[in-house]
Amino acid sequence: MRYAVVIEKAGAGFSAYVPDLPGCVAAGPDVEHVERLIHEAIAFHLEGLKEDGFPVPQSVSRVEYMEVAA
Repeated sequence: MRYAVVIEKAGAGFSAYVPDLPGCVAAGPDVEHVERLIHEAIAFHLEGLKEDGFPVPQSVSRVEYMEVAA
């Protein structure tokens, strides 16, 4: 499966969340660290949903970059 992940600057580090998986978040000191943590968080989140008998949500979020004049 493939999910959209949002990574944002947060204070002295970075945070990440998955719009299609509410509550699935991670934080770390740099982008590389938070990418690794959110990957692990997604796997853990999906495993927990399956173990608890909940359906695994489909990815419906879409990410686009748009250029605008400054």
